[in-house]
Order: sequence, then structure tokens, then C-alpha cells
Amino acid sequence: MKVAVTGAAGYLGTNLLRLLAERGHQVTAIDRAFPDERSAPNVTWVHGDVLDPLSMRTALAGAEVVYHLVAVITLAEKNDLAWRVNTEGVRVVAEAALAVGARRMVHTSSIHAFDQYNCGGRIDESAPRSTNPELPVYDRSKWAGEVALRTVIDQGLDAVLCNPTGVFGPLDYSKPLSRINRTLKDAALGRIPAMIGGGFDLVDVRDVAEGLLSAGERGRTGENYLLGGSMISMLELCRVAAAHGGKRGPKFAVPPKLVSGMIPILAPIGKLFNSDIVSKAALGALISAPVVDHGKAERELGYRPRPLDETVRDLVAFFDDPARLDPLGARQIA
Repeated sequence: MKVAVTGAAGYLGTNLLRLLAERGHQVTAIDRAFPDERSAPNVTWVHGDVLDPLSMRTALAGAEVVYHLVAVITLAEKNDLAWRVNTEGVRVVAEAALAVGARRMVHTSSIHAFDQYNCGGRIDESAPRSTNPELPVYDRSKWAGEVALRTVIDQGLDAVLCNPTGVFGPLDYSKPLSRINRTLKDAALGRIPAMIGGGFDLVDVRDVAEGLLSAGERGRTGENYLLGGSMISMLELCRVAAAHGGKRGPKFAVPPKLVSGMIPILAPIGKLFNSDIVSKAALGALISAPVVDHGKAERELGYRPRPLDETVRDLVAFFDDPARLDPLGARQIA
């Protein structure tokens, strides 16, 4: 089968391409930058801009299934590019998929499209959405992107929406690493004496890739599927990583509400260093820590996420030697 993947050179894209290639699909990998090593002989790399309708129609030509992964992930309160890519970009890709006659599109949204601050401590597919204008731009834009997609579904596109929780694990060739993986690498090296309290539902990137494939095969048109893993505190997660790295983990957790009270001072400092890690968005989900119910994906897609300890073990092994988990080894993006 011929499939197309937008954002193919990214973190999730790298893992999804391997699954698609292993299963014998002919893959058009679309991105603005290519890896030096082209992944597999049945993967063809093409340039594409999700904000350019002609570019996307050209890139998607002939694709039977389109996996849309492109997004700008940010913890900032406002970001114009993130808003455009996460909303207008979804519409452009969806309209292109419809125009070229793709039989299905799988859109990668996010848990952030659900209002984690006002969900009553639990999220399933019926939970409140991120409509509050005071929410961070990423949350609002991921919900708005879903709204944009549904306008094209109404025009006849067969599309399914997936909402991963906090994604981590190998293979991660990002520069820099994803935020969670970066933290766990430091923990595995014994560099984290203390951690911010609170927790989050985390899921292996490889399980998300499997979930996207299952959604393409079995998902119902217009339905959302939460792709979650397990709830864990950041303190415990870092201790697990440290143990797998043979190091001592953080000794205690700093209450997130204490750090939150210092945001007015810390956030401007972070901006000076072009960092959004210390922000309202970064702490909000840790403080609310909603329980995520991914039962719908289990029932309808056959989704089965692996234990978190397995992911952390593999991630630490990947940090030590990428070739142990990926025969292609580390790659550079051109």
C-alpha cells in the first residue's frame, strides 16, 4: 500500500517510518529536512510545506493513507507559527488528501486538545476540550486543528484523530532531545538531585506509532482515540531511569505549586535563554495530573501500551548505544 507521512523526519515520524517500512508499505516521507540515511529502500523522501496547498497536493499524490504528524510543540503562552501550523496546516493537508483521493487520513492531535485543567481529574474522549482562550497556545491550537479537520471530514474526507499523551522513549535522534527524554538522560547519568513533583500519563513513542497504524486500519471516521500509557510521578520516573543507568536518582520532589508561584520571576529569565521549559504550561499538566482513560483505543483498535519500565530500560540502552536498538545508528538531518 502507498502511504504518506508528514513530519517524517521528526521524533514520532522516525518511529512510524520504521513500522511502515517493516510491513512492506511504499512510503512517501514528507518533511522540510531529510536524514542523511534514507531509512529504507521503500521510503521516498520529498520536500513539503503544510502551509502550501500546491506543495501538499504534489507530495500526497497517489497516497492511499495519509499520516499527518507535523506540529509545532511549544510551552509558550503565544506563538504565531505554532497556531498557523497546528490549525491551518491541518486543514491544508486534509484538503490535499481529499483532492488526491486518499481513502483515509490519520491525524496526530494531542492530549492537550483536552482541557487538562478543568476535566475533573479524568480524561476520556468525552472530556471538555481546550476552548478557553487563557490556555497555552499549544493546547488551543491542537483543539482548533481538530475543528479545522472536521470541516474537511464534512466535505467527504475519511479521517481519524489520535490523541497521544506524554510521548517518550527510543528512537529519538532529535537535536535537542524531546523534553522528557532529555530529562531522563540526565537522570540516567545521575545529574538530577531533585525533581519537580506531580505526574503525567506517559506513553512509549513506539506504541503511539502502532496506535496510529491501528487507527488507519480500524478506526471509525471522525472519532478520537486517546493513546495513553501509564500515570507516573516525575520523581519516580527519574528514579527508574537512574536505576537503569546505575546511578543514584533524585532524593526528593519540589512541590509544583511552589515552583508555579515563582513563574512570574522565572519565566522572563527563561525567555532570555530562548527557553519555555519554566512556564505555566510546563507546570499546569503536572499539577492537574489527570487520569487518562485509553479504553476506547484498546476496545476498538486493539491498542496495548507496554509497561513504562520497559520503555525507560530501552531508552537508557539507546542513550548508551543507539545501534543496539536501531541498526541504522545515529543519523543527521540535512
